[in-house]
This record gives sequence, C-alpha cells and structure tokens, in this order.
Amino acid sequence: MSEIRRLPPITRRTLLSGAAGAATLAVAAPFRSPAIAQSAPLRVGLMLPYTGTYAKLGKFIDDGFRLRIAQNGGKLGGRDVEFVQVDDESKPAAATDNMNRLVGREKVDVVVGTVHSGVAMAMVKVARDTNTLLIIPNAGANDATGPACAPNIFRTSFSNWQTTYPMGKVMAGAGIKNVVTITWKYTAGAEMIGAFAESFTANGGKIVEDLTVPFPEVEFQALITRIASLKPDAVFSFFA
Repeated sequence: MSEIRRLPPITRRTLLSGAAGAATLAVAAPFRSPAIAQSAPLRVGLMLPYTGTYAKLGKFIDDGFRLRIAQNGGKLGGRDVEFVQVDDESKPAAATDNMNRLVGREKVDVVVGTVHSGVAMAMVKVARDTNTLLIIPNAGANDATGPACAPNIFRTSFSNWQTTYPMGKVMAGAGIKNVVTITWKYTAGAEMIGAFAESFTANGGKIVEDLTVPFPEVEFQALITRIASLKPDAVFSFFA
C-alpha cells in the first residue's frame, strides 16, 4: 500500500520564498549568457501592471518580492539586487516590446511578471527565445507551464484550468443542471470558463449560454437582464 504524504500548508512566507528562490537560480544557471562576476549586481526586471485594472495586484506582487529580498539583506545568492520596473498596463500588444526592452536594453538577469494572461504569453515567447529566466507570480495562462513552457520558465501561482475545473464537478454534484457563464473576453476568462464547462458538462450539466464582456468593461446591466430571462439554476463567473 502506497504511503500518502501530506504537504505543509502554503503560506505567504513560502510563496515569497519560492519566488525569490527561483530568482536565485539566475546567479548560477547560464540561462541567457555566460556566468558573470559574482560581485556584479543581479538585475531583476519587474514587468507588472502599475496602472489600470490590475494596478493593485501589480503593487502587491512588487511589494512582496521586494520584502523578501529585504529580509534576505538585499541580496540573492550573495549578490546585491537591482530592480528595473516596467508598467505593462495589461496590454498584450505592448508586451513583446516591453519584454525585449528589459532583456535587450536593460540586460536583466531575471524577469518577474505578470498578471494579465495575454501579456504573460508574450513574455513567455521572449523568455524562450532569449533563454531569460522568467517567474510568473500571478497570470494563469495554461500554456505558460504547459506546451509553451521551458526550463527557464517558472510559475509560483496557478493555471487557469487548475482553479475552475474542480468546480464543475462540485456544482453538478450539488444537483445544479443548467448554468450561465459570464466573463471578460480575454485569455484568462476563456480558459477559466472553458475548464469549468469541460468538467460541468462531463458530469451531466448544461451550459445554457456563455456571456462575455469586452475587457475591462464593467457595465453588466444588459447581461444581467439576459441572465434573468434565461432562469438558470446558477451563474458561474470570472472577473479578475
């Protein structure tokens, strides 16, 4: 009989330590360029949303990462740390240029980011092409640690599939038969709702209608009226 190992609970401290620990790999692992003098500062690019819909998340991630470095005496692997900030504004169209700026012009050793899944996938491509260490602290884009993953890409958060697939089985098991889904029309929304629908329908449920709102619009009145007219057993939504 196999032994079941119980893992310790995940805390804020372990998450921060994990992200900072992954960054430490840049000190020794030749992801992008030959080893440099150990006395040189480790350059960390923070490509996060400092403005717009996800500004608070961007600030929280920035604060958390800097806190862990401060707790470690301002060093990683014995090297001083320099930060380079880029506001990605949650705009996928600008993500490739922003990432190339950090890697090419700023010569960072590691990039930490981001929140928006569409932006994250552009970052993943540049990281793969340049062998730059990338740590994803929030964005849940499935492919980032799936088909598009590489040895230099790490995730300290979650995948979109992981968070919503189980809910389909739970809701079906609770006797819910008909569901309307609603989300923003972007990568994370499609993947979150898609994973839920996959599980819910596999367990006998039915998606009555899949409603979307352009990102980052927050006017829902027309869709709320539509939901009321459909009279579903429940509504499953994702907005973040």
